[in-house]
Amino acid sequence: MNDLSFTVPLWGWAAVTLVIAVMLAVDLVAHRDHHVIGFREAALWSGVWIAIGLAFGLVLLVWQGSEVSTTYYAGYLIEKALSVDNVFVFALVFSFFAVPDAYQHKVLFWGVVGALVFRLVFIFVGAELLQLFFWTAYLFGAFLIWTGYRMAVSKNEEIHPDRNVIVRLVKRVVPTDPRFHGGHFFTKTNGRRVATLLFVALVAIEATDLIFAVDSVAAILAITTNTFLVWTANAFAVLGLRSLYFCLAGLLRRFAYLHYGLAVLLAFAGVKLILSETPVGKLPIPLTLGVIVATITVSIAWSLIATRGQDGDTDRDTPAGADRPATAGPAPGGTGPHHPEAPS
Repeated sequence: MNDLSFTVPLWGWAAVTLVIAVMLAVDLVAHRDHHVIGFREAALWSGVWIAIGLAFGLVLLVWQGSEVSTTYYAGYLIEKALSVDNVFVFALVFSFFAVPDAYQHKVLFWGVVGALVFRLVFIFVGAELLQLFFWTAYLFGAFLIWTGYRMAVSKNEEIHPDRNVIVRLVKRVVPTDPRFHGGHFFTKTNGRRVATLLFVALVAIEATDLIFAVDSVAAILAITTNTFLVWTANAFAVLGLRSLYFCLAGLLRRFAYLHYGLAVLLAFAGVKLILSETPVGKLPIPLTLGVIVATITVSIAWSLIATRGQDGDTDRDTPAGADRPATAGPAPGGTGPHHPEAPS
């Protein structure tokens, strides 16, 4: 599979890793007091993360030229678009477990750390498979097309976080207190160290993100198998996921048809990956970038027009999710009410 090839020195990887670590540290320090994040604060942080992600593309432009930079932007946009679907599931998990607003950022912070680790592993494994075995492009392509189809037709299926295999395994293996203990993942009860319900919610977030990680990494590998570009596009898109959640948590109903656009993007990535191993070859990056931008724009515009007149739950002065009831309520995507069961 022919692809962009340029040498990234060890210091380049180290520098990017350091930037990511510093940004995570700044975010952790800024929210160490567990305050409820309002829409304005979330919008400001979202702007910061997006600006950093776009600025890195300019660094690549100066360093490696327009083709590399354009490829990065294509990967970044598709990852950013797919991350919106993560927000729907995050909202469902928080609603299901009735996670207090003040502790949601902590769960998302460590969830993002785990997401970065999972994606890094999937990136190197997936890129190596595509380089060594050409037929894996057909498998990955078919998987993306099937995933896009499932996303288009199964959006309103009810999801039960407590039925996730990993969540059930953790609740069976780790002694768990079925209550929240402030912002702690673990506490001591009768002299025994046990996990809290907040830790169970974190496991549910990580477990569901595993599925998203497979989809998103496969989608960006359809654009490029250059591990440096795939990793940086993923990392900078995922870093802003926490702020994106707090921006959109109260407005999810307005994105009623966005999942159709995401389904199209996944299917397009699958077709692109399959064509790369045929006489047609890789589709031009400008065409890929154009399809991504057009699809996202149309699906968002379609959603906003179709839901015009519906007010979101979050206004500019209200903390994200502050008007949601303390107990679990209706999940996004049309699913019914959930009531968390006490972990055993």
